[in-house]
Amino acid sequence: MKSSFLICYDISDVKRLSKIAKRVEKRALRIQKSIYLFEDVTKIELQELIEDIMKIFDNKKDDLRIYKIKDKGLHLGAAMDLENPLIF
Repeated sequence: MKSSFLICYDISDVKRLSKIAKRVEKRALRIQKSIYLFEDVTKIELQELIEDIMKIFDNKKDDLRIYKIKDKGLHLGAAMDLENPLIF
């Protein structure tokens, strides 16, 4: 089953920011500088993107949020826990 997600981040280091942006832009549509629409993807595709981002991400300095879009709207309560990113 496919779903769509908003990916939002705040990366404190310019080099990490650039690397993460390039990786996300390959797969998702940029809506604003740090907000992307990752549309119509499988859990595996989402997991692959998260794993790619987390190779660069600094857990102590950066912020990453992924919101599942469902029923043609955004439900903020559906935010993912990055420690268990594939539990919906």
